[in-house]
Amino acid sequence: MNISKSEKLFEEAQKFIPGGVNSPVRAFKSVGGKPLFIKEGKGSKFTDADGNEYIDYIGSWGPHLFGHNPDFIIDALNEAIKKGTSFGAPTEIEIKMAELITELVPSVEKVRMVNSGTEATMSAVRAARGFTGRDKFIKFEGCYHGHADYFLIKAGSGALTLGVPTSPGVTKGNAADTLLAEYNNIESIKELVANNKDEIAAVIIEPIAGNMGVIKSEDNFLKELRSICDEEGIVLIFDEVMTGFRVAKGGAQEILGITPDLSTFGKIIGGGLPVGAFGGKAEIMNQIAPVGPIYQAGTLSGNPLAMSAGFAALNYIKNNPNIYDLLEEKSAYLADGFAKNLEKIGKKYAMTRIGSMMCLFFTEEEVTDFQSAVKSNTELYGKYFHKMLEQGIYLAPAQFEALFVSTVHSKEDFDKTINAHYNSLIEIL
Repeated sequence: MNISKSEKLFEEAQKFIPGGVNSPVRAFKSVGGKPLFIKEGKGSKFTDADGNEYIDYIGSWGPHLFGHNPDFIIDALNEAIKKGTSFGAPTEIEIKMAELITELVPSVEKVRMVNSGTEATMSAVRAARGFTGRDKFIKFEGCYHGHADYFLIKAGSGALTLGVPTSPGVTKGNAADTLLAEYNNIESIKELVANNKDEIAAVIIEPIAGNMGVIKSEDNFLKELRSICDEEGIVLIFDEVMTGFRVAKGGAQEILGITPDLSTFGKIIGGGLPVGAFGGKAEIMNQIAPVGPIYQAGTLSGNPLAMSAGFAALNYIKNNPNIYDLLEEKSAYLADGFAKNLEKIGKKYAMTRIGSMMCLFFTEEEVTDFQSAVKSNTELYGKYFHKMLEQGIYLAPAQFEALFVSTVHSKEDFDKTINAHYNSLIEIL
């Protein structure tokens, strides 16, 4: 039997890299099979090591709003790399980038650049703790904020109990300071606040969750959450690492009409390069070193390559505000095609979409939180994933992730995808 180049590369990778991958979901464990190794990408498609072409709907997990390798970002990188890759000293592009972010996202008065979404979220929580002088914070079951120790906590028998570590290496001390609430359940917040009076520094939330599938926080829930944080002196942090500049120019907070105290960003603000940022109220951000006592640092933070690519991406957004109307039109076309297919085959699987992010859950129950999301049939999703892959459609190799549409996905791409979607469902059901 012939072994593909991807299979050979995976075998080789496992000798030197844990599990053969540098981020777990890439290993295809939740869908079965072996991962594809990607050689190159352009526009809405990429090609694997064996030369097979796929329409890509993960876009490096969100940042490729304009598809793979858009010319204007490549041009910016080419100009930047001629001058140097990193200096460990300030550069002008960092100022331009910070100014542009504060212009596009009004809640951000000052911003600090970092190198990843995890750095952004862990730094934001540290800033909130330092600012309030409190230790505990609330996160929501099913929301993912990176792999810092105190985020890798899951509720025990109930979501209102103190968290317990869900990864070896996470200490009980970290777990004790992390409080778990239920997404879209304001009563769970009220109970935690009442039981931990004047001890909670922050509430961190994905206002549009993207790591338990795509789930929007309900309007009244978010409004009440904002009010509680105001009343209790709690810092409200929006994790917009995935949604920032993806669902709207001003992120999820623009769509939802709620102003957080701090926001975290990643993905798109690097134009596809590794980057992150956290920012918000000046009175909080002015507590960050060197102007304040809360320490945060990074040798490669604000490096000229990531800043140049990010500045090109955000400038394009600023100068072409119609892209979100275009993304809405494209995403609605794809989602409508999926919905018609489900109607044809008599299935009422839950589908969620906010802008250019969407998710198909293999459950016929409405999905509004983690508990309803996990009712999805993950085994069936695995079969669906591979049937789509066989037809040249690359989706997230995990049920609880988003599908991302870019500005360069074409009607031809969508029609092929809708047809593949129908064929896949017919085969697996």
